[in-house]
Amino acid sequence: MTVLDQVVAPAVPEPSAPAPRGAARRGWSAVGLLPFVLYIALFLALPTVLAVASGFVDKAGVFTLENVAALGDPLVLSTFANSAVLSLVTAAVGAVIGALVCWAMLGLPESGAVRTAVDAASGVLAQFGGVMLAFVLIAAIGAKGVVTVALAELTGISLYENGMWLYDLPGVAVAYLLFQVPLMIITFMPALAALKPQWMEAHLTLGGTRAGFWRQVGMPVLAPSFLASLLLLFANAFSSYATAAALASQGSQIVPLQIRSALTSETVLGRENLAGALALGMIVVVALAMTLYSLVQRRASRWRS
Repeated sequence: MTVLDQVVAPAVPEPSAPAPRGAARRGWSAVGLLPFVLYIALFLALPTVLAVASGFVDKAGVFTLENVAALGDPLVLSTFANSAVLSLVTAAVGAVIGALVCWAMLGLPESGAVRTAVDAASGVLAQFGGVMLAFVLIAAIGAKGVVTVALAELTGISLYENGMWLYDLPGVAVAYLLFQVPLMIITFMPALAALKPQWMEAHLTLGGTRAGFWRQVGMPVLAPSFLASLLLLFANAFSSYATAAALASQGSQIVPLQIRSALTSETVLGRENLAGALALGMIVVVALAMTLYSLVQRRASRWRS
């Protein structure tokens, strides 16, 4: 090619490098997360902001701290104490029972009928609450429930000899346990199943016992996972409303029922918009519990990885 041809010949553009596939995939992943982000914003973030903001204004919409100051009222403090005790008791009992069930299933085949049935039932019962759960309890152990009548006719035992406890905090605790235990099974079983059989074999080879393995190796390793599950159960019980509202239709012994009372009554403690302040208190307690859960769960995940 002559010099003239080089001058006259049009310049051929060099082909551009193709865009990396990783960037395209990340872009599509962000688009896929958009519905979830909208869901969180509309049904979690926005209601939370509105509920908390309502606790700092009065009926006229003027900023005030009177509603937040009501959190120091003895009645409000007692409801928070009742909620904390109820949540802690049901979380502890549910965690112990659920852990024992997980330990019993540990020796069963993972794809066996029993373990599969327990896993499936736990997944369903962990989400079983509200009016449906209250109806089941009333139909089973209510004043005229099937179990109540059968016990009275066959054995003469009366479940309500000392009063109708089903519609008070003891009954709410029983209802909570029905979904706390399955939730514990779901959250704790993966940690228990992650224990390597080689650890037990090595412990026995070195002259240890099975009981010694659980005391010296198994329980210390599982302690963070157990504590994380306990915190999750506590937060789950503390924030539950529908089951308690369906059973304990009278009174406001716990914070969610106190919020309901504040929303339906204009004379609670002589202050309006108290529900927002109560919601703020609940958010603080649940946020602390879930923060601790995240920290403990992060520590528990180290040995599993």
